[in-house]
Amino acid sequence: QVQLVESGGGLVQTGASLRLSCVISEMIGEASIMGWDRRPPGAQRDMVATITGSGTAAYADSVKGRFTISLDNDKSTIFLQMNDLQPEDTGLYYCKYQKRSSTGIRWPSRWGQGTQVTVSS
Repeated sequence: QVQLVESGGGLVQTGASLRLSCVISEMIGEASIMGWDRRPPGAQRDMVATITGSGTAAYADSVKGRFTISLDNDKSTIFLQMNDLQPEDTGLYYCKYQKRSSTGIRWPSRWGQGTQVTVSS
């Protein structure tokens, strides 16, 4: 079963930057999709950013211009560069992965254990 291992969370002040990493335990195909969700305290989990194996990225409106998602295919690793962090960015960040084939087959989505990001004001 595929494993996702996140790292890079922490406690920072408003305006700081953090970089999250997620290593996926299999080769990533171009049609597959990866990304980051976050769950703020007391709230539901929402999408932050996604990226396909071919490099097409998408972002939640709340992070556009501040966060950048990227992919290192050789290392099966995705990154989330988070700049100008705000208190509302606080939450548990989960890496997610769905293997997809070029013919449209979709495997069940997988999530990592999560890494905590806390932004103090």
